[in-house]
Amino acid sequence: MKIQARDFRTQFPVEITIQDGKIAEIKEIETADALPFVAPGLFDLQINGYGGTWFSDENLTVDKCLEALQAHYQYGITHLFPTLITNSYEALENGFSIIRQSCEQEDWANKMVLGCHLEGPYIATEDGPRGAHPLEQVRACDWDEVQRLQKASGDRIRLLTLAPESPGAPELIQNCVANGIAISIGHTAANTEQIEAAVAAGATLSTHLGNGAHGTLRRHPNYIWDQLGEPKLTASIIADGQHLPASVVRSFYFAKGKDGIVLTCDASGLAGCPPGVYDYHGAKFEVLESKRVVIAGQSQFLAGSGVQTDVCIATMIEMTGCSLADAWKMATINPARITNVHCAELVVGHPADLVLFDHDSEKVKLDIKQTIAAGEVAFGSF
Repeated sequence: MKIQARDFRTQFPVEITIQDGKIAEIKEIETADALPFVAPGLFDLQINGYGGTWFSDENLTVDKCLEALQAHYQYGITHLFPTLITNSYEALENGFSIIRQSCEQEDWANKMVLGCHLEGPYIATEDGPRGAHPLEQVRACDWDEVQRLQKASGDRIRLLTLAPESPGAPELIQNCVANGIAISIGHTAANTEQIEAAVAAGATLSTHLGNGAHGTLRRHPNYIWDQLGEPKLTASIIADGQHLPASVVRSFYFAKGKDGIVLTCDASGLAGCPPGVYDYHGAKFEVLESKRVVIAGQSQFLAGSGVQTDVCIATMIEMTGCSLADAWKMATINPARITNVHCAELVVGHPADLVLFDHDSEKVKLDIKQTIAAGEVAFGSF
């Protein structure tokens, strides 16, 4: 297979030869044709589900899991971390077990799922920092529980979000890091000393910095400043145009730089659903016409995102003025580095996980034309 497109880094036309599922050759060409961009497939480390399916649901099945995973190809996502949020042990065990079975059943799913993200249940109990996580399932840090969930996942848990003030957090962080699980600080009301202790124990990321927080904070110190000013912490942000104002996104970007930001959509299990009110675990959520996912009955408090990583790329460029190449790095290389996994790269010899797209800067949109996973067309045509 040969593909002609514009390299997302240089914008020069190139021809890419794919053989045996890998990139065999990349060469510059001369052409007068209007070509789309080509880039590595996106990698999002925080996706909760899709189309009404939540990866943390106790009723998750292999068929539902595979359907939810496959849907992400249409957004240029070739790799992701299915994310399981705070729930009962039984629900989490089932979710991780189903993801493992899905990966064992379908090779494409095994290649797509670079790992899993456990977001909670060791988080703040306070309204605001807890976000939409169910209070009744929030609990103290438990290394034994993590080990049992890791076994259920087939050793796929690669990232864990916790609050540094959760009882036993420093010890859990040390155990996780020693066993290949990266730690992210999130859904927290921690003080400066607690955040410093978490970083000293091995935490390296902030989960959706600026969200999952109190509506009003003291001006300083507070847990946003403490994380933003900590050079050992990379900041993941939801740059979907709804979770954070442009001024905040710019401030985070200028503070952390292109190497210190991870883009995530934090897509809700209701992403892809039509507008309406939905019930999940006894709570009601609403998908608005704007695709905004909120706690039902109001429009301010969000419950994950209703869009995917492609939107975050286009919005990040519009909000900060960063380059397409730099925004793409924030949704590929940076999250892979933090979690010690290998994502797609536009490099000879690497798996042919590619996305072809147009970038409409006026509409702040990526138009995904085709997604190729391991050398096979997974979505679209070109």
